[in-house]
Amino acid sequence: MRVTVIVPAYNEARTIEQVLRRLTELDFDLEILVVDDGSIDETVEVVGGLESEIPGLRLIVHERNQGKGAAVRTGINASTGDFVMIQDADLEYDPSDIPKLLAPLFDGVADVVYGTRFRGGETQRAHLFWHYAGNRFLSLLTNILYNTTISDMEVGYKAFNGDLVRSIKLVSNDFAFEPEVTAKVLRHKNIRLFEVAISYYGRTYEEGKKITWRDGFAAVAALIRFRFGG
Repeated sequence: MRVTVIVPAYNEARTIEQVLRRLTELDFDLEILVVDDGSIDETVEVVGGLESEIPGLRLIVHERNQGKGAAVRTGINASTGDFVMIQDADLEYDPSDIPKLLAPLFDGVADVVYGTRFRGGETQRAHLFWHYAGNRFLSLLTNILYNTTISDMEVGYKAFNGDLVRSIKLVSNDFAFEPEVTAKVLRHKNIRLFEVAISYYGRTYEEGKKITWRDGFAAVAALIRFRFGG
């Protein structure tokens, strides 16, 4: 079974090498697709220097910044793995959690697995309050609209059956990717979606966090839009 790990990156030269080396510690047949989304730092140079060293690593470059959703969509379209998952390049999520995230897929009991920062007793850096409140509200809205019980819709750790995620038509370029893919997964009949508790080492804005309150309003609009069409 091959696992494609999509790593969307925008100005992550400081952390991306550590992320990629952590991925190589996993005992999987890995395809690692780094999609650089128009970085203006040394991200491309760092990853390019590792392509010959890290098996399965491939760098894909966007000439201009388009957004996380665009980078993930590029990665999905280029993926060949039996399973596809997303790994942010900033070390907020710990690659050592990946085996348990993938376990329900490997065991054949799930089609989609989301990490969750809000269930279980894994290591957590204290969240920024308004991010925490916004995430809980968006998850509640998801549950109301789609009749489910997801605790962490906005989580960056999502893993999918490869054929399934490649069959979904995704259009979002920005952080609205998260509610869009969730909506379109939940609109599928008989999709088995599981959650697995993960660690979280969140960043502050000073440390490079990019999502803002504006993305929260866009997520609300996306959840409603994709519930009734799109």
